[in-house]
Formats: sequence, structure tokens, C-alpha cells
Amino acid sequence: MPLFPEEPQIHESVPGPRAVAGGTRTPQAPRPVPVPGPRPAPRPAPPRAARTHPAPGHPGTARPTAPAAPAREGGTSAQVQLVPATDATAVSAADDAVDVLLDAGRPPADILVLTSGEPHPWAQHELSFGEDSYWRQQDEGDDVFYAQATAERVRKRLAVVLAVNGGTDEESAAALPAAMAHATELLVVCGDPERLRTLL
Repeated sequence: MPLFPEEPQIHESVPGPRAVAGGTRTPQAPRPVPVPGPRPAPRPAPPRAARTHPAPGHPGTARPTAPAAPAREGGTSAQVQLVPATDATAVSAADDAVDVLLDAGRPPADILVLTSGEPHPWAQHELSFGEDSYWRQQDEGDDVFYAQATAERVRKRLAVVLAVNGGTDEESAAALPAAMAHATELLVVCGDPERLRTLL
């Protein structure tokens, strides 16, 4: 009678993948899918790394193709991008544009957000601590700064995002050249294209 070698025993404590009959794998638990919700206003001050970024192809969002280049000499005009938005959605579109710029590699200190109508919720929040504290943030230049388009103390930055979120036609018309004067490389205008054409 031929001798057969003993079959090796497989112990349960041995780590590693085990063969399953029929070649099927144990199904993994599905990952939770985040559900989009309304934007809080005013929103708290999250660290920049924790900001959510719009998915590729998000409608109405400016898409810079490369990180920021150093400021150009000689007073050449800034590149202008238009993001279609209504008065009600212009601030939200501006927030999305800021996220895209940060995601593309622009430092927060390079970005200025201006509004033609009501102040941005973040500007309202910061102004609640007093004018001195508010303008000191611009002087420190550590983060994105939010202001009214026609504010006199606003300084130039490489990238400016203008939210045309209301105001009179005169205020909106004045906001455009003011925003252009503050942008040294890029101006992103979030507003109604038809209204902007009539104002220009």
C-alpha cells in the first residue's frame, strides 16, 4: 500500500489571505457617501486644510490651470475669468472659486475676496470684533481677506475674487474697476453675465 504524505494543517491563527471556496471574496462594508447640505452663514473659521474642495466639473467654478506665478512687473493687466452666478449665489460661487485657487496651489495670503452688495459673511463675522482687529488681518497678510469692493483701505493681492451679490447698478459698476485695480494677476468675477455686460 503506497504511503501518502500528511496534508499540512492550516491553523486559524496564521495571518494572511485565505482561499475561499469558489474564488469569492467577503464583501466589504460600503463606504458612507457624504450628503451635501446647506452652507452655514456665517461659517466658523476652519483651518485651510479642512476646507472642502468642489469636485472636478463642479458647475460655475473657476478652474485655474496652474499654481500662482510670481507677480509680474510693468503694470500688465490681470487675467479675467467669469463665473456665472445670480446675486443670491454669487458669494457661494466666490467661496468655491477660493477653494479652487487654494487647491491649485495659491497661498491664502495671495487671495482677496470682494463683494459688491452685502459684506461676505466672513467679513461680517470679523467686523464684529471691531474695525482695528479686522484691518489688522489684512496687514498681517496670513490668510484670505474679505472686504467690500469699494472699501478704501483694501490693498492689492495677486488673485481677487469679486462676488457681484447685489447692490445698486452704480455700486456693482463701481465694484468692477475697483476689483480690477486690486488684482495684479487674476480677477475672478462671480455674477450674472447679462447684468455685467450692461454695466460694462
